[in-house]
Amino acid sequence: MKALLATLNALAVAAALAAAPAAHAGRNCEAAKPTVQTITRGLTLAERTLHALDASGAQVVVLARAGQDLGKYGVRYSHLGFAYRTPDGWRVLHKLNQCGTADGALYRQGLGEFFLDELWRYEAAWVVPQPEVQARLMALLRDGRRATSLHHRPYSMVSYAWGRQYQQSNQWAIETLAAAMEPGVQTRDAAQAWLMFKGYRPTTLKLGPLTRLGGRVGSANVAFDDHPSEKRFSDRIETVTVDSVFDWLQRAGLGGAPVTLQ
Repeated sequence: MKALLATLNALAVAAALAAAPAAHAGRNCEAAKPTVQTITRGLTLAERTLHALDASGAQVVVLARAGQDLGKYGVRYSHLGFAYRTPDGWRVLHKLNQCGTADGALYRQGLGEFFLDELWRYEAAWVVPQPEVQARLMALLRDGRRATSLHHRPYSMVSYAWGRQYQQSNQWAIETLAAAMEPGVQTRDAAQAWLMFKGYRPTTLKLGPLTRLGGRVGSANVAFDDHPSEKRFSDRIETVTVDSVFDWLQRAGLGGAPVTLQ
C-alpha cells in the first residue's frame, strides 16, 4: 500500500509540474508553475485532512484553505468549498476563477487537488455542520442541477455580498447553502434574503481609493462597481469571507466550532 501511495504521489507531482494551473480562488493568479516542494506540502496536508475527516464521522464539511495573506484585513482563510464523503473518497465542490479573466466555474475535485495550489499557509480548516444541515447539503451536492443552479459566471474577488452583478467563490458557497436549507430558494435574490433573515453578516474590508483603483486596473477578476456608492466611497467593501461564514455557521446554530489542521 505504501508503495502504491508513493507511486500515485509521484504521478501527481509529474502531472502538476507539466502544466501551469488554470484556475484559482483565494489568491492572485500567477503564471509560475508549482514546484515539487509545494506539491509535496499540499499533498501532505491533503492526506492529513483526509484522515481527520474520515475520523470525524461527518458526511459533509465546509472546508477552507489559506491561499493568500489577508492578515492586514483581519481575515485568516481565503477560500472555501463543500467537502463531502463518497464511496470513492472525499470530493470537494467549489468555485474557481479562470486565470486572467473575469469568469468563474465550478469544479469537483479531490482533496489533493484542493490543496495543490501554492498556498500562503499550509493549513486546513473546516466546520462540521449540524446533522440536518449535512443531510440537506448532501442531497444538493449529489444533484448536479441543484448544485449548480445558483452559479453566476461573472466573477470579482471582492463582489458585494448583497449584489448580483458578480459572484465570488465564497459567495457562491453560502448562497448554495441557503438553497440547500430552504427548498423555496431558487434564485440568488431569494438566497440572499434567506441569509439576511438568518443573520449572516459579511466582512467589511477597509479599502481606500488607490487600492481600489490599483486592483481594478491590474486585475480582470477585481471589480468594485457593484458596491453601493455610499459604502464604496467611504472605503467600506462588504464581501463574503471564510471567516465570516465560519462565525455565522456557529452563531446561527448551523455548525460547530472551526477545526484547524497544519
